[in-house]
Amino acid sequence: MAIDTVEYLPIGRILSPFTKATGMPIQPSAAKGVQGKVVIQAQFQSGLNDLDGFSHLILIYDFDRVEEYKLTVTPFLDDQERGVFATRAPLRPNPIGLSVVKLLKIQGNVLEIENVDVIDQTPLLDLKPYVPYFDRPEGVRAGWIDRVKDEVKDKRSDERFS
Repeated sequence: MAIDTVEYLPIGRILSPFTKATGMPIQPSAAKGVQGKVVIQAQFQSGLNDLDGFSHLILIYDFDRVEEYKLTVTPFLDDQERGVFATRAPLRPNPIGLSVVKLLKIQGNVLEIENVDVIDQTPLLDLKPYVPYFDRPEGVRAGWIDRVKDEVKDKRSDERFS
């Protein structure tokens, strides 16, 4: 079975204080209080209707600075090589990222957000409201990350995925 090519049109840009990956928080939970913005293209602004009742958003974005992929990587939270699909590393066959951020305010086509762990000017592919009734399953296991989860707040990105 052949795999078709898929193309996406960015609906906006994520603005953040981070101009490069090195030194950046590696997950939204490590970026507590870091503010940014999402600027939605004007033709998609009406899609923001009714979003103001949600406290958190799921941002789906393109790791647009990634130029290659690797099927095994050494993640920031470990010194052991892991399969890329068992990590959140950006060097993926389809360089798509996601972050759950706090929605502070909507003004026209601009969303003010918090807990941003994304490089400035990252293309936004989609956004969805975070709904705990749907998105927070019971009995979750996090594989190897269960062992190192408390280290995320102190970890920062380095050059390994640049």
